[in-house]
Amino acid sequence: MTRVLVLGGSWFLGRSVVDEALARGWAVTTFRRGVSGDDAPGAEAVRGDRTNADDLARLAEAGPWDAVVDTSGFVPRETLAVARALEPVVDRYVFISSVSAYEGWPIEPLTEDSAVLECPSDAGPDFGYDGDPGPSVYGFTKAGCERAVIETFGLERVAVLRPGVILGPREYVGRLPWWLRRVQRGGRVLAPGSPDRAIQPVDVRDVADFALHTATGQAGVFNVTASGNESMVDLLTACREVTDSSAECEWITDESWLIAQEVAQWTELPLWRTYAGAWDVDSTNARAAGLVTRPIRETVSDTWEWLNSAGAGVVHERAAEQGINTQTRIRE
Repeated sequence: MTRVLVLGGSWFLGRSVVDEALARGWAVTTFRRGVSGDDAPGAEAVRGDRTNADDLARLAEAGPWDAVVDTSGFVPRETLAVARALEPVVDRYVFISSVSAYEGWPIEPLTEDSAVLECPSDAGPDFGYDGDPGPSVYGFTKAGCERAVIETFGLERVAVLRPGVILGPREYVGRLPWWLRRVQRGGRVLAPGSPDRAIQPVDVRDVADFALHTATGQAGVFNVTASGNESMVDLLTACREVTDSSAECEWITDESWLIAQEVAQWTELPLWRTYAGAWDVDSTNARAAGLVTRPIRETVSDTWEWLNSAGAGVVHERAAEQGINTQTRIRE
């Protein structure tokens, strides 16, 4: 039986990885503080903080595992400590990074050969700088985390996944939930940009499935995005259908007008970005290695079902800290 360790495991992607692994019949261990969220039934939970050396040593004693899937690595020096503690007891390290680790995102189209931001493997949480629209501290530190894992395990024992936007049930950032609630209210809905603009959000369950695929399959670095065969109008049409709304989209194709109104891209209108590379991330290599992505309507429908369930009322601590769950600044 395949044994997998999930760092995190109670929220969004981490919980999806756990659920998918359990559905495969794998033996699952989660390592989390237990401060928020809940444990998945059927998984063995180890309590601890990834910043605490004693907790990491105790975690390693619970091994070995065939693979670890790290969904909660954001600080390079902390990820380095985790990797070093687990290297003797783990065969494969799957690290969930981000397209933000690229120098060129969101300005230019990206492949796995595109340049990555420079960040040392022992950097702290504030390394780098925030540009507009260029690099971010988040991107620098994700790149540093990648380096920490690869330096410790070697690329032949590592799978680095660089997703773009992840949507689906349990999303706490508030992108798709915002659009669903806005469309549900009805009336005229401000829709930014061209309705035919291709978008590449990937379902959280598809990222989870591919993470587990690489846990026992092909190592390497993979962009993880949808195919780009669907558009913003497909997304908003799905929102209208699943909410049974009479809303009508008013497309603002003159995006310079939105910019002149000082509407911030990405945050004040979720998923709206004018830069050429925002939705031009090549995931050919991931698809060849087993990535399969579902239609956007299925993601929208299942997210709406989750929003109307009891679990949707729980607020993730990162959303509360960063103020990213409410999107209160968005104007129409």
